[in-house]
Amino acid sequence: MLKEVKMEKNMIITIVLVVLVIFSAAQAVQLNSLEKRIVSEGISPDTTKLGNSASGVNVPGNLNNLPQMVGGC
Repeated sequence: MLKEVKMEKNMIITIVLVVLVIFSAAQAVQLNSLEKRIVSEGISPDTTKLGNSASGVNVPGNLNNLPQMVGGC
């Protein structure tokens, strides 16, 4: 009985790992095709919308002067 439960547990773990590997491979293929599409169409990212700026977002004034990273103890 105990051996059957352990074997079922190992089988479930194996199936989950196989599914995760397949999912990761599919994402890698999608990312690769997206990169090729971006390069072929000559699309460049809009760098004005990237980064940590809060432009276009209404925040209270005391939140505008926060440091970028908060250190630990």
